[in-house]
Amino acid sequence: MEGVADVAMRALLSELGGFTFCVAEFLRISQAAPGVRVFQRHVPELLQGGRTATGLPVQVQLLGGDPGKLAQAARAAIRAGALAVDLNFGCPARTVNRHDGGATLLQYPDRIRAIVAAVRAAVPAHLPVSAKLRLGWDNIDAIHVNAERAAEGGADWITIHARTKSQGYRPPAYWKPLAEVRARLRIPVVANGEIWTSADLRRCRDETGCQHFMLGRGALADPTLGRKAARELGLPGAGLPQPFARTPAEWLPLLSRYGELCRAAEMPPAYILCRVKQWLRMNNHDGKQVWFDNLKGCRDLGELLRCLDGLAADFPPSPGELCFGHSDAAGEPAA
Repeated sequence: MEGVADVAMRALLSELGGFTFCVAEFLRISQAAPGVRVFQRHVPELLQGGRTATGLPVQVQLLGGDPGKLAQAARAAIRAGALAVDLNFGCPARTVNRHDGGATLLQYPDRIRAIVAAVRAAVPAHLPVSAKLRLGWDNIDAIHVNAERAAEGGADWITIHARTKSQGYRPPAYWKPLAEVRARLRIPVVANGEIWTSADLRRCRDETGCQHFMLGRGALADPTLGRKAARELGLPGAGLPQPFARTPAEWLPLLSRYGELCRAAEMPPAYILCRVKQWLRMNNHDGKQVWFDNLKGCRDLGELLRCLDGLAADFPPSPGELCFGHSDAAGEPAA
């Protein structure tokens, strides 16, 4: 989730609750391994025990193609305070793939095993190492050998985005192969892709048999989805589900709080506005938020919030009120 899952977003979703942990934006490893300070600047939660202010664990994610350099980076991440390391073999961005990172590794199963094994050897045994995969580069059947190689390398669990690299984020997601992989592996398989609602999660669980789920764009489109998923899965501290119709009135407190968290992280005003617009653009993935066009010309967050407040009367909110609080869930990957 490069470009949106920054420290402020992680803090916001943590406050809304329901998640068991979150993964930071990836750090690309192409040259020398970053130092401790680079990791702590990239993932500020490392300075507070590897958790958000509400106690949600944050996992460091590395991306690259060189086992030795990734192992060195993993050691630095642990020295910086990382509680776990995730390896990104799923990013479909062309710029990343052209530089031997992300989904391009899906074409080379043995390299996946070598990278996972090198990082696993570099990370203390009591700290998890996981891998994020897609179904394949352009063939969904590739997931079987790639998942096996990641497991052979020592991954504690794997997350599978149920599309190929060639698909990008175009629907549909193909959940069936995840059931086949889960049945063959002895490590947890985390399902990811096209989970926008509680109903989607139920269908994914029924089709895959998975008990662990990663929420990405769905959690950005509905920031209360983590809480709904936790309730669906029977996790402690899930709270009551809340309706969220994506109206201006419902977005107003979210964006206001996000702005506060961005300022607390000392992000520049122009950067904050860019992030907010990017988030709203992702929220409008289905083109149904016609009011979004009214916000495109806003020049700062204050103007955008005032404009959103003016639109609220024309788009009635759902009953109920968003609340920000402490995240009680913790432990294995679930939502």
